[in-house]
Amino acid sequence: MDIRITPSKLSGTLDAISSKSFTHRLLICAALSENKTRIHLNGLSDDIQATINCLQTMGCFIETKEDSLLVTPLKKPLASNVVLNCKESGSTARFLFPLAAHLFDNFTIDGSGNLPSRPFSPICNTLANAGCVFTGGKLPITGRGKIKGGDFFIDGNISSQFISGLLFTLPLLDEDSRIIITTSLESAAYVDMTIEVLSLFGIEIKECESGYTVKGNQEYKTPHTAAAEGDWSNAAFFLCIGALGGSVSMQGLSLNSTQGDKEVMEILRRFGANAGSEGSGFCEVSSGMLNGISIDASQIPDLVPVLAAVASVAAGETKIFNAQRLRLKESDRIQSTFDFLSSLGADVKITDDGLIIHGKDKLKGGTADSAGDHRIVMAAAAVSCVCENPVIIKGYEAVNKSYPSFFDDFKSIGGAVDVI
Repeated sequence: MDIRITPSKLSGTLDAISSKSFTHRLLICAALSENKTRIHLNGLSDDIQATINCLQTMGCFIETKEDSLLVTPLKKPLASNVVLNCKESGSTARFLFPLAAHLFDNFTIDGSGNLPSRPFSPICNTLANAGCVFTGGKLPITGRGKIKGGDFFIDGNISSQFISGLLFTLPLLDEDSRIIITTSLESAAYVDMTIEVLSLFGIEIKECESGYTVKGNQEYKTPHTAAAEGDWSNAAFFLCIGALGGSVSMQGLSLNSTQGDKEVMEILRRFGANAGSEGSGFCEVSSGMLNGISIDASQIPDLVPVLAAVASVAAGETKIFNAQRLRLKESDRIQSTFDFLSSLGADVKITDDGLIIHGKDKLKGGTADSAGDHRIVMAAAAVSCVCENPVIIKGYEAVNKSYPSFFDDFKSIGGAVDVI
């Protein structure tokens, strides 16, 4: 499906949606607890629904209310075999992979969209050394045998989600374990987020020089109620809209969050935007004299498409580097960011690990292909407000993956949107 956006100045105040990243983690911990947990949040996405469906397939029950999820933990004894369809959610697949290898004698992890083309061999190799046998390194993958504790070697520069998946599972094993990270750890804040949520459920993880040590035979204990934080990753699109010529405020963001994408505020200040925040979680961004900057994307890969949109009208050169992992997302996100910005008239070039962008006063507009990627859709919508002509986004429904209400919020601050 396609959507047309007529350029307009956008301004207003929005409530941040609940963090997808926090909600995945809360759901998994709640499913492993001894009693029910109520998780408060303000909306679901396709990715969260994938985790809900998989956890229910594994043996727990999750009741959906208007503003919360009531999680009844996994029932025991569990089935000996399970098939988990993770749809397009990489988080679901990578988080639940080690858990399935612990709980089930036989399991299959499957998915759709671009997920089957994304790499799973790192976690397969790690778990194979712990006692499992696998059919291959890409979905669908079938595993046999249950893992035992010990030393788990894993790269840290492919996906931090593999490390989080291990952290959910290793406390349940009989033996003590170590996670030994064999490269630099990228998106480290997401691992910190996992440890924060595990601590909420009584699980202790210790950081060491090589990675993490995990005591075995730990028990998940529910806090009974928990709330998902506001989502910095998705709020970033509207904060960047403020930098692109409007004035946008977001409510409900934790300034002390472990979410790495809260860095968007500091990056927008570096661009030259007026970006301020209050301790109450209120953030406001308005336009300023934008100038090009250098951005190390190793810890904030999800921000690259929308920061590239800001850079497209920032005077001078912006260089985005250490972004090579973006080639393994819902799309090759370096290529798809280049493609959509180029199609709208930006001066952008691809490098081995990122993008170089020379800012213009305005973009011309035109047609942008989403490449089936939710973050490309939202970045193209954000940059529409600095285009001379309408922007048509092909495949706009990809936003349902993380932010189904995105265009409702976009329209509420003055966006002119038509489905075509």
